Amino acid sequence: MTLLGPAEIRDLAALLDLQPTKKLGQNFVIDANTVRRIVRVADVAPGETVVEVGPGLGSLTLALLEAGASVVAVEIDERLARQLPVTVSQLVPDARLTVIREDALRVTELPHDPTVFVANLPYNVSVPVLLHFMESFPTISRGVVMVQAEVGERVAAGPGSKVYGAPSVKSAWYGSFSTAGKVSRQVFWPVPNVDSILVRFERGPEPGTEEERVATFALVDAAFGQRRKMLRQSLAGVLGDAATATARLEAAGIPPTARGEELTVEDYLRVVRALP
Repeated sequence: MTLLGPAEIRDLAALLDLQPTKKLGQNFVIDANTVRRIVRVADVAPGETVVEVGPGLGSLTLALLEAGASVVAVEIDERLARQLPVTVSQLVPDARLTVIREDALRVTELPHDPTVFVANLPYNVSVPVLLHFMESFPTISRGVVMVQAEVGERVAAGPGSKVYGAPSVKSAWYGSFSTAGKVSRQVFWPVPNVDSILVRFERGPEPGTEEERVATFALVDAAFGQRRKMLRQSLAGVLGDAATATARLEAAGIPPTARGEELTVEDYLRVVRALP
């Protein structure tokens, strides 16, 4: 199959009178090797249903279709959403493609249950979109996201790391996340002023109920909202007061003098479950 290169991407942009916008994080992939690499890292198999967020002009979409997958593409830009089926039909007449023109953060239903999540996500929405799809679509078993390197390293970080934070803990609720290699700035048009990285994930069993997840994430937000403070202080607001926070932490077997970056997602859940 012929995938999109620099000339084809620029031709499509000219056809649509499209100027990539920083607001929407539009940096289009112009390298066939990169999109095929993403498909390999995601282990996309023929017949699988992949949900792709932010397909743009279709570079990665075509690579997914080349692998034999069915693709449900979620695109917020109306011009891109309208053009994508046209581009695909010219190159893959029998493609199994569904395009949904919507803000990814508002999508709670899809026409087919996806098993794989793949996306080239802009910095400002990357973590919220990833967590939203993991929460909303439990059939997603694995996936790959291409994000700003700083964000990807934070998502995949473990406790004690300097970049370990709320995104790290919340992602760990859904499974295991790991970096899968950096991506050159030169494979994008326009060339971004940040480095990108691939993050691969495998869904695992969630450690608690939905109600416990909401309560756990509230603790995580509080802990990292004041990450320099001891947990007995940073969790005081959400748990009632410092005395209650201390009692809950001790009941969970966690030193009240610990800080947020020392705890795993299971540790936070133990605090939720601990009797006040």
